[in-house]
Amino acid sequence: MARQDLTTASSLELYYEGMEIADGRAAMQAYHEMNGMEPWEGVERLRRTISVYCELDTLAMVRILEELVAIAPDGYRADRE
Repeated sequence: MARQDLTTASSLELYYEGMEIADGRAAMQAYHEMNGMEPWEGVERLRRTISVYCELDTLAMVRILEELVAIAPDGYRADRE
């Protein structure tokens, strides 16, 4: 099942559309650019923008894991060795 299928299946209401950084590739590019910037060139703004994207993306991954655990067989334990 694709990531988008899982997020839709769990009614996940996360919207990347309209965000300045809306995907992993853009986040990596922005991080790369930020490392070559001087502080007065907007480093803090770019850092905050990357952070907002990363927080949203991490939440999406947590929700996907929750969905996978919910559909896993009864004997599944996340902490098993």
